[in-house]
Amino acid sequence: MKTLADLKKIREKAQEEMKLRGGSVRVKIVVGMGTSGIAMGAREVMKTFLEEISNRSLTDVLVTQTGEKGLASMEPVVDVIEEGKPKVTYGNMNPDKVRKVVVEHIVNGRIVSDYVVATGS
Repeated sequence: MKTLADLKKIREKAQEEMKLRGGSVRVKIVVGMGTSGIAMGAREVMKTFLEEISNRSLTDVLVTQTGEKGLASMEPVVDVIEEGKPKVTYGNMNPDKVRKVVVEHIVNGRIVSDYVVATGS
């Protein structure tokens, strides 16, 4: 498993590549990395998002992190924020669910309703 420092390096590298390409952010993915999120697997969730985004060369997608989201029973929690659309919050995430969200929601624009715990601003 990668450490938090490793994940930060991966994220920083991806952000730098995005700046070099001059790309704008179409989708922002925010992974809850508070204590309960990390205990429930948020590091693996973040790592999988970063790998999937990189493997698919999705240069207009930014993956970042935040602290506690107040949804401890649903951790790991992830927000998907697309400009002009309501925020979608996915809960109880794991690497397999991340892969499905990337393909269905991020690439094809279809919300994965089975994993949604909240929507709105």
